[in-house]
Amino acid sequence: MSQHDPAAVLPPDSALELESNVFSFEASQAPATQPGQVRPASEKKRSARAGEAKRFKIFCGEANRPLAEEVCKFVGVPLGETRLERFADGEVLFQLLENVRGADVFLIQPTCFPVDQHLVELLIMMDALKRASAGRITVVIPYYGYARQDRKDRPRVAISSKLVADLLTTAGANRALLVDLHAAQIQGFFNIPVDHLFASPVLVGYFRDLNLPNLTVVSPDAGGVERARFFAKKLDVNTPLAIVDKRRTEKNVTEVMNVIGDVRGRTCLIIDDMIDTAGTLVKTAETLLDQGATKVYACASHAVLSGAACERIANSRLEEVVVTNTIPLREEAQKVAKIKVLSIAGLLGRAIESIHMETSVSTLFN
Repeated sequence: MSQHDPAAVLPPDSALELESNVFSFEASQAPATQPGQVRPASEKKRSARAGEAKRFKIFCGEANRPLAEEVCKFVGVPLGETRLERFADGEVLFQLLENVRGADVFLIQPTCFPVDQHLVELLIMMDALKRASAGRITVVIPYYGYARQDRKDRPRVAISSKLVADLLTTAGANRALLVDLHAAQIQGFFNIPVDHLFASPVLVGYFRDLNLPNLTVVSPDAGGVERARFFAKKLDVNTPLAIVDKRRTEKNVTEVMNVIGDVRGRTCLIIDDMIDTAGTLVKTAETLLDQGATKVYACASHAVLSGAACERIANSRLEEVVVTNTIPLREEAQKVAKIKVLSIAGLLGRAIESIHMETSVSTLFN
């Protein structure tokens, strides 16, 4: 008997037990059962758990639950069950009510008004997912708050868009899915992969169906020229472009200076990423009409609509203002006939499926 044989130094009964254990181990490593054979119940159970872990799950906060429900309906996945409450002093209490261990999780939450409240909700929800051992957490932010503070344009100011990116990463985000950032370079503030979606496929389809005559696409400022040019090309390669030169006198206050391009006798379509107080939008529309434009439409991805925005739009000479549901429309805005909302649930749903299946997201815009 070899000196390296473990059974050589054991009593006969122990040797038989060892041989039995070795046989059991080899059986567990054996190939799958032959056709027609039934696998043990324990093996079936393990396989079911493995399959469940590979499925993706979608959760949301309170910021825009209707959008999350619409996305879930599109992809055919039920919205994850959670418990989100608040203590008497306003602190968030969040709990996941289902297992997420090893799952590919997508968390939908725009950081819209009240911005700080929804941002903290998002961070706490991600922390809960991380501590529950989620396999991967993709934070889906249809509207990225604090995006306008993306550089030091004055002494001693914060770059809050970078700060928010760091907070999201620290809280547990493995990927980010964002829609129409105020400035595309914000993607570089993240140290995790970022997929940047554009609402243009939804908006372009709507205005293409309107078939507006003598259309000119207008950028309300120099910073939005690339966005407007992209939109114009998607409508028609021959669609002309105009630019409004404006000067910002203080936050939320602008003075329109000049229109670069000929808009006389044209139908103008103003393209922007967001509408906040609508002061710039209404002034831009007035300037275009004063320059000879026949009609002015406007569209934007994010309907922030703070302050007197709804009243300004209702009393303006704009024909129609088209926005998406990245932000839930305020009750006051729902009463304004000129404001029309388009859904991006299908766009988000297809992007989520692409990320989960590890396929190209950029093909959504071709």
